[in-house]
Amino acid sequence: MPMQAHDIEDLIKDALPDATVVIRDLAGDGDHYAASITSAAFEGKSRVQQHQMVYKALKGKMGDELHALALQTSTPQD
Repeated sequence: MPMQAHDIEDLIKDALPDATVVIRDLAGDGDHYAASITSAAFEGKSRVQQHQMVYKALKGKMGDELHALALQTSTPQD
């Protein structure tokens, strides 16, 4: 069963409470999303580390319930 955009946002905000999260359904199928995430927790982290933080927040749903997620991460100063 595909994930809903609000479920993805909730998981991310649970792990990164200060995050501003914008989710877009790229194909209209509930399987292919893009997420823009801004959080102070990303400060001092490489882009790879930032993305790993988001994948960890998704609690193993990436590749299972969530087929594809294009990430754009930034800090409030970016």
